[in-house]
Order: sequence, then C-alpha cells, then structure tokens
Amino acid sequence: MSDRLLEIDGVSKQYRLGAIGGGTLHGDLSSWFARVRGKDDPNVKIGKEHVNYNEKFWALKDVSFDVNRGDAVALLGRNGAGKSTMLKLISRITAPTEGEIRIRGRVASLLEIGTGFHPELTGRDNIFLNGAILGMSRAETAKKMKQIIEFSEIEQFIDTPVKRYSSGMYVKLAFAVAAHLDPDVMICDEVLAVGDLAFQQKCLTMMGNIARDGRAVLYVSHNMRTVSQLCSRGLYLDTGRLEYDGTVERAMELYGGSSARSARRNLDEVPRTKNRGDTMRMLSIQFENTQSLEYEMDSNMEFTLTSISHIAEPRMRIRLILQNSIATPIAMTQTDAFEVQAEETFSRRITFPLDGIAPGEYIIKMSLVSGTPQGRTCYYDTIVDVSRFIITDDPAANAGFVWTEHLWGSLRLKPLEMR
Repeated sequence: MSDRLLEIDGVSKQYRLGAIGGGTLHGDLSSWFARVRGKDDPNVKIGKEHVNYNEKFWALKDVSFDVNRGDAVALLGRNGAGKSTMLKLISRITAPTEGEIRIRGRVASLLEIGTGFHPELTGRDNIFLNGAILGMSRAETAKKMKQIIEFSEIEQFIDTPVKRYSSGMYVKLAFAVAAHLDPDVMICDEVLAVGDLAFQQKCLTMMGNIARDGRAVLYVSHNMRTVSQLCSRGLYLDTGRLEYDGTVERAMELYGGSSARSARRNLDEVPRTKNRGDTMRMLSIQFENTQSLEYEMDSNMEFTLTSISHIAEPRMRIRLILQNSIATPIAMTQTDAFEVQAEETFSRRITFPLDGIAPGEYIIKMSLVSGTPQGRTCYYDTIVDVSRFIITDDPAANAGFVWTEHLWGSLRLKPLEMR
C-alpha cells in the first residue's frame, strides 16, 4: 500500500472577476444588451460603477505538495491566500485550471457548517446521506451510527430536521459524521471555531487519532493554539503561491509576519486597533545595541520609543504586553507614570529585563495608557505588533538541555534548589 494519499502537482486556479450571471435569463440578457449599447449594467450592485468581465485572477499559482499517511498538515495563510480554494479543489467541488490532483482513498470535507446536509432531513437521515456521499454502504453507516450520535452530543435531537439545529449542533454532527466514516484524508476548514471549547478539544483529539491511525488530516485555522496542538507540518500560502513547506512552528512564524524584524521601525504608519481620537500616537521605535533583535536568555532589551501627545497628560505610562509566536499573551509590564505636555514630542529610553523568558520567538504589543484616580485605564494608542524578537540559549552551557516551548511554555523558571 502506498504511503502517499494526496499529490498536488503544479496546481493553479483562475477565476474571472465580476458577476458570472444575473441569476435569471432575463437578468443575463438585460446585462448583455446594456453592454452592447454602452450603457450601465442594470444588475450592478449599488455603490459599484461597473464590472470588469474580462479581468482574470489567479487564486492559486503552481502549487505542489504531497500528503502521506500519518500526516497532520496545517495550511496557513492570510485571508485571500488561497487556502479555501485549495481545499475545494482537493474536495473536487471545483476543478483546477492547470495541474493535477491525485487522491488515493476517501476524502471527508468540513469546509463550512453543514456541508452536505439536507435541511429538511433529520440528523439521522443526514448521517446516511453523508455516508452515501463518501461511498459507504447503508450497512457500514448503520454500524457506525451509535458512535457518531454519542460523539456528536446531540442524541436528544437526532431525529429532528437539521434546519432547526443551531450552528454549534450543525458542527458537532457534521464533524462526528466526517470523523467516523473512515476517511483516508480528512479536511477541516475553520468550522471548529463555532463549537464550544470542550468539543473543540475532543475534535482535536479525534483528528490526532486519525493521523496516528495511518490516515491524514489537512487543517485550516486562524487559531494558532489548535494548529500547534494538532499539526506537525505546516504549509504557508501567500497570494496563491506555496512559500513554505516544513515545520509547523516556522509556518506559524511566517503567518504571523516574523520575517519583518528591524532594529528601527516607523510606527506612525502601522495600523492601530485602539486609538482615542488620535490625541496621542507612537511615532517610532529604535532598538539599541542590536541589528537582528536576537537576545540571550536573562539579558536586557533596550529601546527608545518616540511619541507625540496633542493633550496634556500627568499620568502617562508605556505599557508592554509580551506575546509568544502564536500571539498568546504571556506577560505584561509598564513604566512608572510620567507627565507629558500638549503638542509635545517625547522620547523615552526603556530597559526591558528578559529574565526567565524561554528560548523562542516573541511579539511586543505596546500601548500609551494613563490611569484615572478611580483606577480605570485609558488607552490612547495601541499597536498589536510593534516588533518581534528572538531569545536564544546555548545548550552546551546547560548540559545539552534544549527548551521545547510548545511543551513547557514560554517562561523558564530558575533551577530548583536541592539540599
């Protein structure tokens, strides 16, 4: 038996921008007649001046990779990178424009809530329907029925039409069906985000078991916690091209933009998540005594932050939130309060002790804040990704000990005392 379950060979997918049809024959004819006469399209949505019917768009371009038995692969990339298009091609919902996809075995897909469900049928009937879609006989599906119902946690509603299900109930039943009907390749695209935390964990455990049983999982999610927990291999897509195929840790770093590390950064042009009327703004940050933003464990980071204030603030603080490489907050610190005047451009040189921070890559989130006499925090300016840096350690100095961040966390405590 071949170990290779999926082969993607030079696959590209092209779409035509603009509406393909008006939805009715009358709509299509009226749009065509308007274009012939040089008139505005009567079917164009309000707010759009025209539709370019000839412009082409490559959602994927020359993508190649293989998936073997036992692989749990994360497909990462920003919105519009081509992840969902790739999964639709593998699921044979649509065909590639160029290239070839070779699949050995059954593919079960969870691309959106209720994929393959008929709203008028009951949950039980939809289990049989999905089994038939996957090529299972009725007897095979019936044999798995009890396990599917128990896993879905909706036994009370299994004979109710699924159109009455909540989105969470849809996901539970859809995942239970896809996982228990013996797929060789299981595809999951973000739908677990709808389920509750306990069910997400149960699903991740099930997908891990599928990979360990000699099948394969292809997982798309923006939740890096679940990606790091489930997957051992990562693919990174950027604007339709496969830019990286290797460890999931490096794929997550590329997804987070960790390649952009600079000793000096113009913060004035960085997007904000919180900004109170532009009364204050961080302008730039300069990291001292480093070019690569790599630091040894227990050393100090020094940087100069330059900002501008358009109002007077007697209780200004600079707040720093430290996040790990998958954007999970792990610690917070801030400066003592200081005073700034209206229309003042101020710079502060700050020392940030890196004591106890384990080897790995980290993200700095920074805010300009003040505290009210009532103890409330006022956020003037916040940047989620000010900079990224790396903590390194010398295993030779620690008797060959190598810190594994995803197992032990981002903080390394001091050695235990033994007497």
